[in-house]
Amino acid sequence: MNTYTDFFKALSDETRLRILHLLVVSKSELCVCEFTDILETPTYNVSKHLKILKNAGLINERKEGRWVYFGLTPVKGRFLELLFEAIKEIPAQQLKTDLNELQKRFDIRIEGKCLLGIQKEHLKNH
Repeated sequence: MNTYTDFFKALSDETRLRILHLLVVSKSELCVCEFTDILETPTYNVSKHLKILKNAGLINERKEGRWVYFGLTPVKGRFLELLFEAIKEIPAQQLKTDLNELQKRFDIRIEGKCLLGIQKEHLKNH
């Protein structure tokens, strides 16, 4: 039962829901700097939220050189499948804005990878 409690605790924050929504809809891994630009949130806060989601078992991380990519944990069982489907269906306007920003970040990837770092000036020094 603790696993399910951990899932719902991790989902009790708007930023973490936004992160999961991006991962569910994009079906891609995203790097910390991409989350920073998309969410308009300092890297420190993004990292904190990613750690909570990872500790809850909802996402995993992969290092590639100096970049750290985060993706959904592989779905094992119907519960996570349904949970991710429910997250995909949240109709909030903010999530639509996030997806527009996600596309901008995908458009500047080099060979499918994030190699440019944070692009929004006001977030670079946080």
